[in-house]
Amino acid sequence: MILLLAGTAEARNLAGYLKDAGIACVASLAGATRNPMDLGVPTRIGGFGGAEAFEAFLIGENITAVIDATHPFADKITARTAQICQDRALPYLRFERAQWISRTGDAWHRADTFADLDRLIPKGARVFVATGRQSLDHYGAFADRHLMCRVIDPPTVPFPYQNGEWIIGRPPFSEAHEREIFERLKPDWLVVKNAGGAGGKTKLAAARALGLQVAMMTRPEAPAGIERREQICDALEWAEQFA
Repeated sequence: MILLLAGTAEARNLAGYLKDAGIACVASLAGATRNPMDLGVPTRIGGFGGAEAFEAFLIGENITAVIDATHPFADKITARTAQICQDRALPYLRFERAQWISRTGDAWHRADTFADLDRLIPKGARVFVATGRQSLDHYGAFADRHLMCRVIDPPTVPFPYQNGEWIIGRPPFSEAHEREIFERLKPDWLVVKNAGGAGGKTKLAAARALGLQVAMMTRPEAPAGIERREQICDALEWAEQFA
């Protein structure tokens, strides 16, 4: 039985291919999004409750290998999972999409940390935040900028700062949709994580067309010495060894 740590569009596609290939698979979603899309394979929702509970799940479900296809910025989950699999001599694969690369017309600015954003983005700027709700704790120094944070689910709490607002939207978003949003909200800056993937490129294309400044957050490094794949066919070939 393969355990697929999901939460990305690539994980959803991979789950479908694993099912089509007849490879027994159970997926896991952290539960950050309400009403997630059906993965087409047996799926558990919510965290495991710590390392010991995760190991108990691996044993109880007779997991023979783990494919980690979580978000490229879910570095804590990846580091913990890779270490547990290493300790148990359990095959582990990090399935990770390629990063975005800037092209002519882009106005990208590298940000290695959230503190870099405060130095990059000038006071008084209107900032479209596409780094997720959980990142908002890092924007406390932005009292002199207007924040627009896009989230998937309607929040049950007020915006945490007086200088901002929630923007509700469920992907995928077309480039035309992103242009309409930016033209209506008139941000000066777009803050994104270099997550890669086709879905998120539309906001970058819209930013390029409208001449928006983009603060591109650097992707965290994956643990050293782990197996990694970027193509579904390669991940399937790897999984077949342990089915």
